[in-house]
Amino acid sequence: MRTASNQLYCGVTTDVERRLNEHSGSKKGAKYLKGKGPLNLVWSEQVGDKKTAMRLEYRIKRLSKAKKESIINRTLKINTLLE
Repeated sequence: MRTASNQLYCGVTTDVERRLNEHSGSKKGAKYLKGKGPLNLVWSEQVGDKKTAMRLEYRIKRLSKAKKESIINRTLKINTLLE
């Protein structure tokens, strides 16, 4: 997700639409995103199982913003992060 101030947020969910709604105004949303809306979904990917999703999330969060933008723009393939 991208915040109003152009920050990027990465997370894992089984239901992207539900989680976006939670982050956008519910008490179930991440504290990091509170007051940083409006939020825009800029990228999502179905990866299979929870273990793989958690590993990918960890690796994405460690990337520079430029590399995260490359994932969003589809110039960096996520399978390279899972090797």
